[in-house]
Formats: sequence, C-alpha cells, structure tokens
Amino acid sequence: MRWRQASRRSRCFIRKGDTKPRVVTLTRAIIQIQSVKSKLLEPGYAYFRVTQFQEHSAETLAKAIDKHFKENQGPMKGIILDLRNDPGGLLNGAVAISAAFLPSDALVVYTEGRTEDAKMKLYARPEYYLRGSKDDYLKKLPKEVKTLPMVVLVNSGSASASEIVAGALQDHKRAVVMGTQTFGKGSVQTILPLATHRDQAHHGALLHAQRPLDPGQGITPDIVVKRRP
Repeated sequence: MRWRQASRRSRCFIRKGDTKPRVVTLTRAIIQIQSVKSKLLEPGYAYFRVTQFQEHSAETLAKAIDKHFKENQGPMKGIILDLRNDPGGLLNGAVAISAAFLPSDALVVYTEGRTEDAKMKLYARPEYYLRGSKDDYLKKLPKEVKTLPMVVLVNSGSASASEIVAGALQDHKRAVVMGTQTFGKGSVQTILPLATHRDQAHHGALLHAQRPLDPGQGITPDIVVKRRP
C-alpha cells in the first residue's frame, strides 16, 4: 500500500453477505492523527485524552493545559487524564507527560536489561524528555497542575507508555488510577546491530516505575470501574 502521496490504487474486496466483489479506489495520503484531545467538562474540571505518545504529544498537552487553565472561570478544581485504549508510543513522551504533573526530582521509570545501555533511570526533568530542543515547553505550566486532585483513566487497551504514566502517577500518589487492569506490556525494545547493517536483532528491557512492571502484569487501578455492557 505504500507509494507516492496522492497516487491512486484500486482494491477489490468482498464482505459477508455480498453477492459480488466491491471495487474501491484509494488515494494515498499522510494521515495526521490528533494525539491529544481536551475540553472543560464544567467550570473547574479539565479533561485531557492522550490517544498515542507521538513526538509532539507532550508539547500539545502542555498547550492544552495552559489553554484550559486560562479560559476557566475561577480556580481549577480537578484534572482527568484519559489513557484508555492508548497503545503507547515514544518513551520520552511518557516521561514528559508524567513530568507535567510530577515534581522534577521524581523518578518516572527505570529499565533493566541484559546490556548496560538497557539500564536507565529517567526522571521528570527536561534532559530526560527533550529531544533536540532547548525550550522546555513544561516550564510555563501553571503550578497548580502538579497539586490539583487528579484521576487517570485506564483499561485493557492502555499499554506501554500509557502504563509508564499511569504507574508513575500512581506510585508517587499524584493521581487516583481508575478503570480496569492495563495491558501489561512491561518492556521496551531497542535494535542491536550485528555483523552488517542489514543484520539486526531486537532485545528488550523490563520497565519499572517505583515497583516492577512485569510483562502481563499491568497496572491495577486504585478504583476498578468496568464499562457497562
């Protein structure tokens, strides 16, 4: 399916119940996914949904926080961070979004693996989440964002970077985690070069917040709320 942008290609498919195949023409394009959505639920309560941890997700979230704090009439009373069905994404994005709500000396995540470069400790500080940028987009956030009552929503579709954020905020008692057990990825992958640039192997590193987050384990919510059928 990959080819030049704006190029067209026909595809034939059939669905259950069809009497004959269908033919559709697809136009290739770059799909822009809105990874952060937000709104004021009511005066004093801001809702932020992160659908993926992309390159600019943390910066977009910071802008959304600033926007809603400014447009709110009166003091902000609470924050909801929705990570349901967020499959994860960039590790530094998870550190940055955690850092928006945690003090700068807080340990967000650490990893353990069989190689030295797989062993990392990442804190809620700019040097652990900024990439090629000298401007810390979190430094101008309202101070209240680190102390206001906060709820993090998760479910079985919350994985990887989502679990890092939920686990860090839960472990530091910064937020109440609500929903159902998360996916339980518990690892990150890197690529190891072998004999030639064409030969590569993947190896993993186990994720930890304040406690081990083993594969298959996931984050257990503080309050279990199952979606109604």
